[in-house]
Amino acid sequence: MEAIVLAGGLGTRLQGVIGAFPKCMAPVNGRPFLAYLLEYLDEQKCTRVILSLGYKNKVVTDWLEEQDYMFEIDCVIEEEPLGTGGGILAAVEEAATDDVTVVNGDTMFIANLAQMMKFHSENKSETTLALKKMQQFDRYGIVNTNEKGIITSFEEKRFCEEGMINGGIYMINREAFLKRNLPYKCSFEKEYLERHVNDKKFFGFESDGYFIDIGVPTDYESAQNDFKTLFK
Repeated sequence: MEAIVLAGGLGTRLQGVIGAFPKCMAPVNGRPFLAYLLEYLDEQKCTRVILSLGYKNKVVTDWLEEQDYMFEIDCVIEEEPLGTGGGILAAVEEAATDDVTVVNGDTMFIANLAQMMKFHSENKSETTLALKKMQQFDRYGIVNTNEKGIITSFEEKRFCEEGMINGGIYMINREAFLKRNLPYKCSFEKEYLERHVNDKKFFGFESDGYFIDIGVPTDYESAQNDFKTLFK
């Protein structure tokens, strides 16, 4: 299994807490958030990781030189911000497998990737999203699916009592994705998922695993406590 980690974010909303670190390197109990993501990918039997890096990428690459992982780690460097779509596009072109996993470098969603890939393959999905059911939220948009798991629409962020959100893990068929001829700089969510949702080629895989997005200080602080029991 190959996995792309989108780790080029600036962490603007966290800079008052973490300083000038790139967001993926935000310290959680003395370790970078990225270290926990790589540990998760190792547990999920990942065999190669491609890091899509941008802002302060040398902080990440210098840290990696001091680490020892059982899988291969390669880096793709954005010389300028490319957006989520451009970051994925650059990394996907370096992948070798037909289907590649993508995870956000500021999100921990403990989904079973082997089960998700099986679902992705069986449905011949172009792109499969890991979905998380949430209650009383306003930070995330809603992802709607039909009875077969096909994604039918995306809704903008608003307060919701309950709904399925995009958990920030994707299984992408490389060939189908590259055929979309996305612009070099683009938003994966807006210019790929939302624009092509009516093609009925995107599926949602629901998981009830632990989820946190450290993009805001309150959730970043929650991760400090949560990870003490999640990662020992």
